[in-house]
Amino acid sequence: MKVAFLGLGAIGTPMAAHLSRDPFELTVWNRTREKAEAFAHEHRARIASSPADAARGAEFVITCVPSSREVESIVDGEDGIESGIDSGAMLIDCTSGDPQTSRWIAERLRARGVEFIDAPVSGGVKGAIAGSLTVMCGGAQTSVVRARPVLQSFGRNIIRCGDIGAGDAVKAMNQALLAIHIWSAGEALAALSKLGVEPSIALEVINGSSGRSNTSENLFPERVLGRKYPRTFKLALLDKDVGIARQIVEENGLESPFIELAAQLFREAHSELGEDADHVEAVRVIEQRAGVRIS
Repeated sequence: MKVAFLGLGAIGTPMAAHLSRDPFELTVWNRTREKAEAFAHEHRARIASSPADAARGAEFVITCVPSSREVESIVDGEDGIESGIDSGAMLIDCTSGDPQTSRWIAERLRARGVEFIDAPVSGGVKGAIAGSLTVMCGGAQTSVVRARPVLQSFGRNIIRCGDIGAGDAVKAMNQALLAIHIWSAGEALAALSKLGVEPSIALEVINGSSGRSNTSENLFPERVLGRKYPRTFKLALLDKDVGIARQIVEENGLESPFIELAAQLFREAHSELGEDADHVEAVRVIEQRAGVRIS
């Protein structure tokens, strides 16, 4: 089975590594060619010279890039996926994208006889390495069934969320919840620190009580209390994702003050901390505003 994988970032690289094994015949492309060369040095894969070259002859083409804007840029143009992909092939977009753009790309490819599903993932780098990602699919049931053998190489939970764009929408709302959990936990611990409560004790209580979350149980002990912020997922990307969630609620005329506020706060944190900050580092902004250090 011939598969092309475009986008060898922090999560894309281990996802592609699973596809470098039998029964797949893998081709990779990355905007920075050195990453593709490093990948091919460690794994069985052909390096493509362009997105069109990667797509040519592949039954499945997978994109995993930062945003829908990048997906558009590698689909379009003389050297884009669209000019190389065969009729009857499928494009699986694992980008955390926006539903409207996914629907537009799907319509464009449909005219060429190419299937499309949006299939953003969750589980982080650890989940990608373990092959245990959750994959949120938007598209026809038959398309998701067809894609399942490929998705199962790196995903444990493969869930059809609805029609094209539904996977993107669910991922955006999941990310909005992540942002809300980070900010609310940060504010709670900042307040408790002001009162003289040790953050480690506060987390022990919270994580044994109803206020616990994946954020308080897994992210805060290492990254906030331990002051270790590995760049596994950038704050800039969470800012983008929560912005998509805000766009979705606005387009549907919904009142969603939590999502609106989360989008505003994470845009501010992104502006203050820059492009390379880890997503949990938003807590640094809370600390600065509160005049306290949570550690």
